[in-house]
Amino acid sequence: MTVRAGGCLCGEVRYEAEGEPLWAAHCHCASCRRATGAPMATWAGFRRGDVRWTAAKPESYRSSPGVERCFCASCGTPLSYESARWADETHILAATLDDPESVTPERHVYWAEHLSWMESAGTLPKSAGTDGGS
Repeated sequence: MTVRAGGCLCGEVRYEAEGEPLWAAHCHCASCRRATGAPMATWAGFRRGDVRWTAAKPESYRSSPGVERCFCASCGTPLSYESARWADETHILAATLDDPESVTPERHVYWAEHLSWMESAGTLPKSAGTDGGS
């Protein structure tokens, strides 16, 4: 069985997710944008019983009724989302996986809330670093 590991920036909070994700998607809702500080959040959904915290446990924040978002209390990295709406799932922020390339988003969700400048994101010039060079 596949086991994916991941964690926060400082390494204090770690997790493992067993098996294949139920789904993976880019979320554009305003709540996810604010929780992550990013224009979208990329999530991988796992069965709740297949995700376990393997080091320090994260802190949680109730961002809306029935929703818990977990994060590292030391470095602030957002890590997971659980909701009464999907009571049997834990959603992991894909970028916190040790190997984020191991999951591939299949769709965009809450596209009605996307930032208009995200539509041109794929056409912007690309630099290897911050120096503007390629």
